[in-house]
Amino acid sequence: MKPLLFTDLLGQLIAQPSISSANPALDVSNRPVIDLLANCLQELGFSIEIQELPGNKANLIATLGSGPHGLVLAGHTDTVPCDAPLWASDPFALTDRDQRFYGLGTTDMKGFFAVAIEAIKDLDLQTLRQPLIILATADEESSMAGARALTQAKTLQARYAIVGEPTNLKPVRMHKGVMMESVRLQGQSGHSSNPALGRSALDAMHLVIAELMQLRQQWGKRYQNPAFDVAVPTLNLASIHGGDAPNRICQHCELRFDVRLLPGMQNDEVRHSVRQAIDSSLIGSGITANCESLFAGVEAFIEPAEHELIQTVERLTGYSSGSANFATEAPFLQSLGMQTVVLGPGSIDCAHQANEYLAHDQIKPAIALLKNLIGTYCIN
Repeated sequence: MKPLLFTDLLGQLIAQPSISSANPALDVSNRPVIDLLANCLQELGFSIEIQELPGNKANLIATLGSGPHGLVLAGHTDTVPCDAPLWASDPFALTDRDQRFYGLGTTDMKGFFAVAIEAIKDLDLQTLRQPLIILATADEESSMAGARALTQAKTLQARYAIVGEPTNLKPVRMHKGVMMESVRLQGQSGHSSNPALGRSALDAMHLVIAELMQLRQQWGKRYQNPAFDVAVPTLNLASIHGGDAPNRICQHCELRFDVRLLPGMQNDEVRHSVRQAIDSSLIGSGITANCESLFAGVEAFIEPAEHELIQTVERLTGYSSGSANFATEAPFLQSLGMQTVVLGPGSIDCAHQANEYLAHDQIKPAIALLKNLIGTYCIN
């Protein structure tokens, strides 16, 4: 069977909804995307392993060749939810206009798989001296469940990994980590005419927020990295909900927030500091706090500048490696012993919003870059 043309494959990938979300009403399976990629790669001679995950989700590990080193081209198959009425075209139909391909996931990051397969089609794959592995994961946008399953299984082995997130084809060797947390306060309701009749969870949350803001300020003084556009850790107070009537003392209040960590900061240590700050703010209040991690978090990522992979991608792209404020699956691959870099076509600036697109002028350079990397690490 003749391999699909680039636009045909990209169109089929976009046409398969693979939204991952903590909201079960929005969450769908990524299996149609996994199966499509598996079929394409099997026709090219790859051996196929599908790692089943809960919720009818799956990872794909497609391998060609064998050896102790090799190269992984990695990406996630899921997308964020979309606000279809805000799009100028159907988000699930590839639309070509203004020298751009529009569609949900074109840049973040189904387009990377279409680019990778286009690069592979023209290579003499019988000449591989080291394995080439295509990795497609589930639920990167919601829980990193696919990447976590890979690290737990410890069956993926290679020496180098490219995470094809959109970087405008500029290598990224470090990015921030992220954690998302919730604190729920339990007070005592009562008639609002007399504050002594209850214990206001909302008043107490005011104390918690003040303590978290002070902690944020302390982090900004202690941790700084000018390589990042935002050079300090951030703590975003995202949402707050509490109470049920203006004439009742608030009994319950919940705050949700995220923390973006610089390399050198550890998620568990930061989480411990946050919970100490919350407990300290509530001493003597009679309010109890229940802290919960909304997901396990992603560690900050840094690949040393002197590593071979970083020097190779800098030479091939002509760009010095930089940083990103967003998190990726790179730390998970790195934890498996691979030199890892984040490098892919498209711009993060148009991801996670209406009218996401992949610019035409990113495609041919991305294909050429991947051919060079495959040649460097798998053939030559």
